[in-house]
Amino acid sequence: MNAVQIRSAERALSVGTWLIVGGAMLYSVLTVTPLMAAHTADEWDWTAPILPIVVDAAVVIVVRLDSVLARLGGHGGRWPVVLRWMTGGMTLALNVADSALRKDLVGVAVHAVAPLLLIVTAETGLAYRRAITNALSAHQARERAERAEREQAAAARADADVARVREEREFEARMVREQREHEASLAREQADRDERARREERERSEAAEQAERAERERGEREREQQRLELERREHEAAERAQRERRVREERARREQREQAERAERERAELLAAGPADEKQKEPIARQTVAVAYAAGVPVRQAAELCGWSVGWVSTRYQELRDQAPARPLEGAAQ
Repeated sequence: MNAVQIRSAERALSVGTWLIVGGAMLYSVLTVTPLMAAHTADEWDWTAPILPIVVDAAVVIVVRLDSVLARLGGHGGRWPVVLRWMTGGMTLALNVADSALRKDLVGVAVHAVAPLLLIVTAETGLAYRRAITNALSAHQARERAERAEREQAAAARADADVARVREEREFEARMVREQREHEASLAREQADRDERARREERERSEAAEQAERAERERGEREREQQRLELERREHEAAERAQRERRVREERARREQREQAERAERERAELLAAGPADEKQKEPIARQTVAVAYAAGVPVRQAAELCGWSVGWVSTRYQELRDQAPARPLEGAAQ
């Protein structure tokens, strides 16, 4: 049994003991109080519960102190035994007194259960606690012995470790000396190799710098050539765009000039035709009005040319204005 199991058993014993003590105390108070009330003056009936409570308090003190002494492994001497048996006898006598006075043997047996159980539980609990304390002490003694053995074994291992460490240090010191000599030899060889490597690296670096410088110069020349070529292309593109813009402007001016000449010819032909002798058919009249509008002929003169009314021609002019922007000659003509 380990320490955890021992403590668990001790807790179970303590809980059970206090349950029995509490139940016996409650039962004793309820049983003894009527007896005390019957043998007390009427004006002092309220003091009836005091005696059973005092006796039961003595029982609690005995059980509690016995548990503490048992846990500590001590013994209180004769007086705790006297108090324990005296309180047990008092509790038994008080609980069975009423039934004994009435010569009720069954009542005596029934009311003796709780006090006897309390007395036996107190004695048994004390024995159990002493046994648990002894078992716990034995367990602790075994643990101390095992710990001492472990400490001795650890000390022996420590001594062996010290000896082994000493031998390892001596071996390591010898190896360190040899290693230092070997490292010194390697360091000299490495220094020679490093010097050669630095010299070769310096030569490679100088060659790389020269190559990089040449590459940089070549790149600068190529970028300069690209910049000049780009400027030349941009200049040619600008000249080509300027020539195309001049050609478009010249074509636009020529078209405007041709359109103005065509409008002038149409106006001249329309004016040369003179007023219509009779009212033209509507499709022909619409064509005449459209030509007159394009030539900038006034509304009244266009009405004379087609033979229709001025209002009808004004409406057709308004339609043509809504369909296309007004021509510059129209405002001057009107």
